[in-house]
Amino acid sequence: MAFAPQNKANFQDTNPVPQNAFVAQNALVPQNKAPTTLRRGDNYRTPPAPLLGRDGRRQFSTLTSDDNSLITQVMDTDKFHDRPYDAIPVSMKHILQAVEVIFSRVTKPDIHGNLLLPGSAVVPTGAHADALEHHEKFLHDSLSSLPGNYDVPISVFNAISAEIFGQWLSGEDANKTTMDILRIVQHYDWDEKVVLTLGAFAVKDGEFWLLAQLYTTNALAKAVGTLRQLTDILERAGTVLKPKFDAYNNLVNTVLKVTKCIIQLQELRRDPHLTEELESTASTAHIPTAAYWTIRSIVVAASQLLGITGMGPEYVTETWELSSLSHKLENIHSHLQETLKRLYDVIQRKKDDEALALIASILETPHIDNTRSLRVLFYKDDQPALYDGYNKRRVDIDVLKRKVVILFLSDLDVAQENEYMIAHQMYSEKRQFPTRPESQYEIVWVPIVDNWTEAKYQQFETLRNGMEWYTVYHPSVVSPTVIRYIRKQDKWNFVKKPLLVVMDPQGKIVHTNAVHMMCVFGSAAYPFTNNREKLLWEEEKWSIQLLADSLDQNLLNWIQEGKYICLYGGEDIVWIRDFTRAARSVALEAGIQLELLYLGKNKAKEQKLRSVMRMIEEEKLSHVLDWNLIWYFWIRLESMWQSKGQQLKNELLSSSQPRSTDSFSLRNDTVLKGIISLLSFGSTERGWAVIGTGTATDMSKANGEHMLRSLREYTSWEIKRRELGFTPALNEYLTGVFKSAPHHCTNLILPATGLMPETVACAECGRTMERFTMFRCCTD
Repeated sequence: MAFAPQNKANFQDTNPVPQNAFVAQNALVPQNKAPTTLRRGDNYRTPPAPLLGRDGRRQFSTLTSDDNSLITQVMDTDKFHDRPYDAIPVSMKHILQAVEVIFSRVTKPDIHGNLLLPGSAVVPTGAHADALEHHEKFLHDSLSSLPGNYDVPISVFNAISAEIFGQWLSGEDANKTTMDILRIVQHYDWDEKVVLTLGAFAVKDGEFWLLAQLYTTNALAKAVGTLRQLTDILERAGTVLKPKFDAYNNLVNTVLKVTKCIIQLQELRRDPHLTEELESTASTAHIPTAAYWTIRSIVVAASQLLGITGMGPEYVTETWELSSLSHKLENIHSHLQETLKRLYDVIQRKKDDEALALIASILETPHIDNTRSLRVLFYKDDQPALYDGYNKRRVDIDVLKRKVVILFLSDLDVAQENEYMIAHQMYSEKRQFPTRPESQYEIVWVPIVDNWTEAKYQQFETLRNGMEWYTVYHPSVVSPTVIRYIRKQDKWNFVKKPLLVVMDPQGKIVHTNAVHMMCVFGSAAYPFTNNREKLLWEEEKWSIQLLADSLDQNLLNWIQEGKYICLYGGEDIVWIRDFTRAARSVALEAGIQLELLYLGKNKAKEQKLRSVMRMIEEEKLSHVLDWNLIWYFWIRLESMWQSKGQQLKNELLSSSQPRSTDSFSLRNDTVLKGIISLLSFGSTERGWAVIGTGTATDMSKANGEHMLRSLREYTSWEIKRRELGFTPALNEYLTGVFKSAPHHCTNLILPATGLMPETVACAECGRTMERFTMFRCCTD
């Protein structure tokens, strides 16, 4: 596999000693050959030794070739794409596993110390003994997992070994040896090149230390060790050579770390999720350069091992020189790790995107039943994923098979939310009438929390145990990918406000938030689909009956009796007194039956509103809606806004007509205009009133000041009342009042979820309202 030259800056060494960007400080590169010497009375000729400096140690040179030239030379050795068909395969995983066992055994703290010295073994005790026992068990388990036989290219091992240990004795420098090894493994990929070199080195390293460990207990090992003067080596292992061994072990461990990174990068480059651009990013990780320095470090480590075990202390590299090379490899390892993290993140995002696409496909497509969709949403190691709150037991998702399922998504503050109260009211009705067709659905609570803690888990269990519907048995049954889907803006867009997402019996999501249609239409909204919501709104018109619905039994009676009904609110008790007296007086003069019902104010402070309600009842000014239903009236009105507004938005999106950013300027929807008017009234403390009959669409609505003035001036429009009727005449007169009276500001507070128009006309004067942003925490 060919690689283009890369920017060398990424592997720039941070060691303060100046060096070439691609050469370790004082790299172990022998230059010349020394005269023959004798060792400790042995009468044999040593191989030519390198030139000795004034301190008697080997001298090393640094590469002087241009950095880019070196990279080019390294990459020129790669012939992986020309690999012969009969090339011996490499079981990289198994070779590396064996190498790790060897290094783990020969580089642990006790192996080069007193434990190896004859007659001076120290018996480990306590925690140290436990650690050694655990270490040995790990090695045994690792070896046991290796297959009995796997492909090992012995001829390649032998060639690399001869290059590493043979050429060094002849005085060949480390760079040339490294390049020769790269040519030996030219038909292998970069990760294979490194693993093969590391394996050949590990065999020799393991052979020596195996001999050292058996020296005191095995006669054959003792005989061989005597010839190799093993006693002298072991005596120095725990004293003068200990720093050398420590530096050697550190270099070997660093080589192993970089090797693993190279393998991981090569595996990622083969990942199908990587585009050409991302593969190029992986290439810029300097895999060839990292491979070069890893193999070169192995060559240097081999020279250190040979110097310690076969040549004598004068051939042992200084500790700082090995540390310098380890430092360079650590820098390389750091850069490779950064690249790995970046690529893993990219691949994970792509996998998540694929998983999201699969989830979307499953949830947005009908199936034979809803089992597949439910298993996508809820999964817990083949264990029952749900909890039956009514029967207090763990159950499988099969209890929901072929049913309409409402997924109640919320955080842990769910009990205080309006959506919870609406769902609870609906579910209580379902429990009361279980055999009705519109009761054939189930609710499943799914908590969505950013960071789960032990306290939050306890809070979840408390909430779960207090619910009568189904819940997830544990938050972990919902995977992070599913939660990501739930939060996606173009999917369910869960932020904080609870959602009631509806799945039909075939497993298709048919509504991403049915809470508003439930609030407006109750059980008539079953089966809670978008189409059902559309049909319900097509049957509705702006009337007192739509506003009042079944809030109060008196309202139902008044509608059936054909009476005029006045819904009014506000917190100004002075205005309330004046208005109710004027309304009763006009009703008497006009000869109509009029009933007044006080509805308070949207998001009112309870203490203040209760005080106003008490005065109205004590002075018998009008009927008062129960406090527990006042909140529901305003929540239901907001739900009308959300539900009806979403229907208009869907119509605009599906329309072939040119779309405007202001959907309301293109529509003359009397229902939505009426809803906006009442929400405007409810946003202020001033009085307001709506007057009409139960099913009639010609209602009168105005703020308290204009309505009170119009009623007080009844004689001015009495003749029109006889000609047109009560509400048409009142509306005509209110139009004149709007034009002549000073303009007052009207506020409109809309929930941030759902439909949000660019502009809204004032409910009173028709002018375009100024838009502000408000963040609200508490309403009390």
